[in-house]
Amino acid sequence: MTDIVGLGEAMVLFQPTDGEPLDTCTTASVHVAGAELNLLAAAARAGARAAFCSKVGADPFGGRVRAAAAALGVDTDLVATDPAFPTGVFFKDIRPDGARRVHYYRAGSAASTMDEADADRALAVAPRLVAVSGLTAALGAGPERAVVRLAREAHARGVAVALDPNLRPGLRPVGETLIALLPYTGYLVLGRDEAPALFGTDEPAEVFARAHAAGVGEVVLKAGADGCYYATGDGPAHLPTAAVRVVDPVGAGDAFAGGYLAARLAGIDTRGAAWLGSQFAAGVVATPGDTEGLPDWARARELVASA
Repeated sequence: MTDIVGLGEAMVLFQPTDGEPLDTCTTASVHVAGAELNLLAAAARAGARAAFCSKVGADPFGGRVRAAAAALGVDTDLVATDPAFPTGVFFKDIRPDGARRVHYYRAGSAASTMDEADADRALAVAPRLVAVSGLTAALGAGPERAVVRLAREAHARGVAVALDPNLRPGLRPVGETLIALLPYTGYLVLGRDEAPALFGTDEPAEVFARAHAAGVGEVVLKAGADGCYYATGDGPAHLPTAAVRVVDPVGAGDAFAGGYLAARLAGIDTRGAAWLGSQFAAGVVATPGDTEGLPDWARARELVASA
């Protein structure tokens, strides 16, 4: 049985290897990344049976996405190939001040053509939980319909729904769609910086209260360097972040969400799940790339046992 199915887009990532920005670098490393795949990779590392539902092109990059997902322990049987559209790519720029800027070339990609049939494909494997995000909904009208259908149908079938808003100002706005999905959401994993767009505040107790009033089952609020806030019987509790040197923050929130959700499915309480997610996120920010910093399989088992 599949524990978690994530619906989204994975792309091939190029980033400089010599510390130079894109406009002057001479070499680049090649990776595969995408918010939902990052989440699933972390969940798999934490012991969940994870599957990726997506579309790729009939091109070498599509093959690379499949191979990378499989190497991360994520099942790819739900990844469809569409020969009419390419696999998306993106580039990570490292600026002189150390900031990272990401340049996407995903318009017209195979994954951007996903629609309700792809949601049905995800549900066909009867997962325990489906993971959706605002990032996928923002890819276009079809992906937005797929996200809505997957959340609603999963909820109707008694399948847990996890929602990560993953709001991206550069993409089409989907805030109203995400608010409409809150009554179907069993697990809301959001960044503190995203909370005002959905709830009008970033104050943890108010965010939790307003989310529950909207029908959300459980909330965890990611606060970056300030750690996270998780649910207890007495309201949100704060867990400080692990002290690490930040090399590349991209992918940390996805790693947190994957570790958290896998832990909750394994019966670990909210504090233990938040701690595990934080450990996964700390490893990711300490290394370049979106998933390279996840603990190896043996260390992941040790962390889960300690959560």
